[in-house]
Amino acid sequence: MSAAAASAGTRGTAMPSYDDRVIRQFSLAAVLWGVVGMTVGVFIAAQLAWPELNFGIPWLSYGRLRPLHTNAVIFAFGGCALFATSYHVVQRTCQTRLFAPWLAELTFWGWQLVIVSAVITLPLGITSSKEYAELEWPIDILITLVWVSYAIVFFGTIGMRKVRHIYVANWFFGAFILAVALLHVVNSAALPVSLWKSYSAYAGVQDAMVQWWYGHNAVGFFLTAGFLGMMYYYIPKQADRPVYSYRLSIVHFWALIFTYMWAGPHHLHYTALPDWVQSVGMVFSLVLLAPSWGGMINGIMTLSGAWHKLRDDPILKFLIVSLSFYGMSTFEGPMMSIKTVNALSHYTDWTIGHVHSGALGWVGLISFGSLYYLIPRMYGRRQMYSVPAIELHFWIATIGIVLYIAAMWIAGVMQGLMWRSVNPDGTLVYSFVESVKATYPFYVVRLLGGLLYLAGMLLMAWNVVMTVRAGQVVREPVPAVLATA
Repeated sequence: MSAAAASAGTRGTAMPSYDDRVIRQFSLAAVLWGVVGMTVGVFIAAQLAWPELNFGIPWLSYGRLRPLHTNAVIFAFGGCALFATSYHVVQRTCQTRLFAPWLAELTFWGWQLVIVSAVITLPLGITSSKEYAELEWPIDILITLVWVSYAIVFFGTIGMRKVRHIYVANWFFGAFILAVALLHVVNSAALPVSLWKSYSAYAGVQDAMVQWWYGHNAVGFFLTAGFLGMMYYYIPKQADRPVYSYRLSIVHFWALIFTYMWAGPHHLHYTALPDWVQSVGMVFSLVLLAPSWGGMINGIMTLSGAWHKLRDDPILKFLIVSLSFYGMSTFEGPMMSIKTVNALSHYTDWTIGHVHSGALGWVGLISFGSLYYLIPRMYGRRQMYSVPAIELHFWIATIGIVLYIAAMWIAGVMQGLMWRSVNPDGTLVYSFVESVKATYPFYVVRLLGGLLYLAGMLLMAWNVVMTVRAGQVVREPVPAVLATA
């Protein structure tokens, strides 16, 4: 029976239906903010090649737009995708409606207010200057209120579940919600001195340590655990196969959750942070490789016996290739945490390449695949308006990622080698300006990669608009047997 027929059949009964309105809202918002955030990213990439593109306007300068870009792609695009998919997954796997749907609706509008506040304040130079936590204290309070509401809805829904088991995707979503709450409250502790200015509650090296405990775990929980929740639901669904090893998924969860929290100090090698703390961060980063690759293997091996589907299913291509980038990034990260490697890579564009292999390759592709699965079903369709457009998006995005990260890897290693080259008398072989000049061609290649990735995002936006126009809002019923159990 089609979703539309099922909807029609439930109108004459008392069968409850899932609360999908907020899922549709967050899904469409994710696409919108993806276009905005990536457009800003391409613009500031162009500024690095041609600095005159700031036009002498302070709020168009790189220093103000760069945090706008990171907040837009992480918290606006990625955050909306996480809200949408977690609300979708928790209802289907718990076989129940959302707990407090009105509160879920509040999380949507509250989160959009956070995003709009960031769009206004960051270009104006209103910032706490903390990486990934630049928003000032009034917005931080709003984030806290929205996040607590999110937790109430999510865990309340799990509490009302009609099945005994809590599916593993919900474990990852739940850990992401709790950890981000802890990270945000601790790192954002500050003393307000005016409406839009505050000072951190910490000082000196303690402030740096708390910041990178937050910064790395924002990657670990917001950009990894949450998206692993997507992976454990949407790959089995799209492949029509069970998870390769459910036992491995549980081991993956506990090993990852325990290990990630301790890896942050690797951002502070060769600083005033005590050497033993740096070493602890390095060791836990190396240990992190095992659970990360366990999850990657579990996701990819879910296609065992169904590899042929990759030939014809572009959504599966997004989902599986995202895991390949996840595996690559979670190998590269621990390697870069080794002190001798970090001595070469730190402060170079190698770090930028590493971040974007994870952001564009893992987070971006898994989000695209999940949304391509989710959106048509929210509008009574079995697939997107144009499947060939999905295929084209996949190849444009993948080529863009490869150009981007390859350019940054080469530029970064080159920068590190130039900066540490010395003459026999101990003087530097190259000036800093010479290293900047040598990097210029790679910035142009990086811009080309970013333009391709943005073109794919625009193609997705067109496909989504056409899908919504061709579809209709449906009310999917909660399965009757379980709903009345």
